[in-house]
Amino acid sequence: MPRLGYGLRALGRADPEVSGERWLIVGLGNPGADYNGNRHNAGFLVADVLAARIGDGFRRNRQRMLACSGKLAGHAVTVAKPMSYMNASGGPVSSFAAYHKIPAEQIIVVHDEIDLPFGSIRLKCGGGDAGHNGIKSVASALRTTEFNRVRIGVGRPPGRRIAADHVLGDFSKTERKELPLLIDRAADAVEALIDLGLAAAQNEFHTTPG
Repeated sequence: MPRLGYGLRALGRADPEVSGERWLIVGLGNPGADYNGNRHNAGFLVADVLAARIGDGFRRNRQRMLACSGKLAGHAVTVAKPMSYMNASGGPVSSFAAYHKIPAEQIIVVHDEIDLPFGSIRLKCGGGDAGHNGIKSVASALRTTEFNRVRIGVGRPPGRRIAADHVLGDFSKTERKELPLLIDRAADAVEALIDLGLAAAQNEFHTTPG
């Protein structure tokens, strides 16, 4: 599927202060160099791409996140990476959202999904956590499941490999060849969701990788 070109519409760095109507985009992952190449860090990779599109660098904030602010697709956004490890992601997210009065419907959480084949992207709002501890933590801290999600397919583990070992393992050599395009498409999906709405973005991105 060709890119929609949303990255070209990023309008550059804005005032880092968070004010007015704003989207909070959270990439889930684990901090530290040991986790950089893990499947579980797909959300962090998308956050990095979005920060580059904004043209801003991450800065640590008081809510234990690395965050940057600017505009994507003409909309004010903050892109963030919780530094509290995956299983405790909810605390920083809820603290930031509460402090800046960002409602759940303007929060997008980007994360890996083992129930989707590698290369797939799916968007939804609400629903269960499918055993994803990061999503479980965010839902618990926000006290609602009604936030948006951009799910990046990493596939199920082969054979009898434990799911936790699979997501905490690095992308395979073959997967790494396709990973930049997948992460770029996931970033496009985030921008489409903000700009077009959930239903239209789903129509654009709910395709089976070929």
